[in-house]
Parts: sequence; C-alpha cells; structure tokens
Amino acid sequence: MSASGQREILVVSPRGFCAGVSYAIEIVELVLEQHGPPVYVRHEIVHNRHVVEGLRARGARFVENLADVPRGSLVVFSAHGVSPAVREEARQRELRVIDATCPLVTKVHLEVLQRARHGYEIIVVGHRGHVEVEGTLGHAPGRMHLVESIEDVEKLVVADPGKLAVVTQTTLSVDDTRDIMNAIRGRFPNVQVPGKDDICYATQNRQTAVKELARQSQFVFVIGSPNSSNANRLVEVARQAGTPASLIEDGEGVDPVVVRDLRTVGLTAGASTPESLVQGTVDKLRSLGFESVRNLTTTEENVNFPLPKPLRDGPGGLFSGPRALG
Repeated sequence: MSASGQREILVVSPRGFCAGVSYAIEIVELVLEQHGPPVYVRHEIVHNRHVVEGLRARGARFVENLADVPRGSLVVFSAHGVSPAVREEARQRELRVIDATCPLVTKVHLEVLQRARHGYEIIVVGHRGHVEVEGTLGHAPGRMHLVESIEDVEKLVVADPGKLAVVTQTTLSVDDTRDIMNAIRGRFPNVQVPGKDDICYATQNRQTAVKELARQSQFVFVIGSPNSSNANRLVEVARQAGTPASLIEDGEGVDPVVVRDLRTVGLTAGASTPESLVQGTVDKLRSLGFESVRNLTTTEENVNFPLPKPLRDGPGGLFSGPRALG
C-alpha cells in the first residue's frame, strides 16, 4: 500500500516486449510497408492475440501450413523458429522467405546442429507441442529426446551416455528448469550443457522481476495470451513466491470481485504483450478504486537485434527472387 494509504497499483519493469518480439513484429510491419499486402506469416508472429489481429488488419495472413501459401509468395517465419524441413518445403514451393526467428532461438538451433554433427544425442527441455520446441526437435531427427519433467528424465533411455548434450526452450521457468537440469546431470554426469543458459535474458529478467513484484503485492496480474509460454511461466513464478496470480489478456480480464478487498495489486506482462494493454489494465484498476500507481524496476534492458539488411535499406532493398533473409 502507498505511503498515503491509497490503494496501489505496482507496475514492474522489465515487462512486455523483449528484443526478439520487437524484432519479429518490426519485420512484418516493414514487409507490409515495403511489399504491400498480402504478406503470409507461418504461425502467429508472436503469441499475442492483439498483436496478431492488428497485423491481420493491415494485410498479414497467418497460416499454419506452407501448403496454404500460394507458390512464389512472400512468407515470414515467426519468432519461434522452424525446422530445416519447413525451410526445404519453402524452397520447393519457391516461396520468398523472410526469417523473423528470434536470434536467441537460432542460437539453440545452431547448438543442436553442432552437437548432432559430432554424433551426440540431444535432450531438449521444453513443452511438448510448443511451436519453438517443434522447430528445435526438427534440427536433428532421430537424435532428439524431449523431456518436460524430472519424471521424464528418470525414464530416459539413450544409446551412449557419454555422447549426450542438452538444450532448453527459451521461455521456461528458470527454477523448474534448474531442477530438471540437476536431474539430468545426476543421471548423466558427462552430459554436455550450453556454456550459457538457453533460457533467454528477457525470460530470466521478467521472472526475477515478478518474484519481487509478488513479494510486494497481494495479488499479481500477468497480462498475456493463454498460448504464451513465458506469460504462463510468470503466473507460476508469482504463485511459487506465495502470491495469488492470474493470467489476463487485457484490462477486461480483471475481476472486480478478486480485487475488491485488496490494497496493493501487482502488474506485469509477458514478452509478447504490447505496452498499450498494460496501460489499459492500469485504467481498469483505476476505475475500480486504485488511486496510486508505483513503478518498480529490478533491472534495465538495452538489447536490440538489427533487422535484416535488405529491410534496413528500404523498398529498393527488398528482394525479388526466391531467397531468404535473416
């Protein structure tokens, strides 16, 4: 509660868009501007309904399968990344590809390729069915093992424990992943792990921030889409810190009954959530009697990823033939 005794909204930073999300969205916006609609995007460019609907209104067409993209068309790969098989399908369909894969996801893909070339089997720690995980698994078919829990680690059967490596999905819970990694090391002492955690800087920063937010709040709202892995993990982290938390898509998701007797409510946002939804949620809480807004900053972020050069060069730089950017 604020020093004046007013009911308080505590808004934490860092929150919302990470560098990879900003990179992917800006690519689609620039391609629409330079090329004109329609621009096809394989999968949602990022996991946020409001972002996707905004781009769709400008002429982006989101598809799950490249078979739905007319031969020779322009297609953008989403921030989550794709498998080599998808890239080959695009080549066969003569699609003009712009790759908006987050560079930190690309880093994981390169780790997998390098390990596979040296004869390693690779454990992927991640959520089954998530589009990022599917893309990663596709980089070394026949050599990959997906684990989601410590129980999965205990049941794991590998050909050679001495030729084993591990990578992780970039948007996992830092604490949960640490437990799984410890279990992997316990079973396979010689396993090769990345020199630096695969979980991205933004995921780690937002989870650290939400722990502090939970410490100072009676309830935490995480703004994000239901299919956003990193937003769901923020809810889990807040709850594990001992504070009730809920995932909402925007201010309309705030339940007046939940906040009726609260004095301090915390707000954060997943890495795919635009800041406008945070401000809309603040306005909603103000309408429910929260008079004070306080900002809480746990770290500063200054990461940016440069766009593909042909896009930076303007309309004249956008290619005309079937090749890939990024």
